[in-house]
Amino acid sequence: MLESALDWWRDAGVDTLVDELPRDWFAKPSTPSPAPPVAAEPSASLPDSWDAFLAWRGGDHAPEAGWAGPGVLASGPADATVMVLADVPDRDDCAAGKLLTGEPGRLFDRMLAAIGLARETVHVASVCARRPVSGRVGRDDETRLGEVARHHVELVAPERLLVMGDAASRAVLGMSVLQARGRLHPLNHKGGMTSVVASFHPRFLLEHPGRKREAWRDLQMLIRGSGE
Repeated sequence: MLESALDWWRDAGVDTLVDELPRDWFAKPSTPSPAPPVAAEPSASLPDSWDAFLAWRGGDHAPEAGWAGPGVLASGPADATVMVLADVPDRDDCAAGKLLTGEPGRLFDRMLAAIGLARETVHVASVCARRPVSGRVGRDDETRLGEVARHHVELVAPERLLVMGDAASRAVLGMSVLQARGRLHPLNHKGGMTSVVASFHPRFLLEHPGRKREAWRDLQMLIRGSGE
């Protein structure tokens, strides 16, 4: 895990310590800079318990039920403190039956290790439970899938949520990653309040390694609980 963290820091251009003094990364976050709270929209006719929702998500009534290919459901603790929401399963994910595999998954694991987390302790989900033919979330599906994603967040009720990629950012925050980056977004729901950070998907970072420094700042914000 330490080696993965060092690899990520080096790739991100980090060559000095974040602070001279030790920091408790999991201490209660300070009050974020003022911003109008983002409220989760009510999700009608969606199961209210985690087990029922998980069964529904992979069943015949989910928005993607008629799509071709295998379903790839969420993984990790259903009561995790940190949740990660991606956009769609990649082809490698469909073959493996889990999200964030292959080279993007290895980069994702290094990103988690760099902030002292591991996949086993994080709840990982995606906006789409199946891969769209185009590999992107279609505009016609965005509204319903956004409702489902916000309901998913409400059931897990994490303290912090990392949304990776435009589709995930739009589903939860109603804006693109570039519009949402650089600040914490409070998401109010029945389970309480979740602090949301928007960043780039690992596959994007593999194609645009120069953005890793920005992604590193996003990860710091996720753990510190304060803006840039």
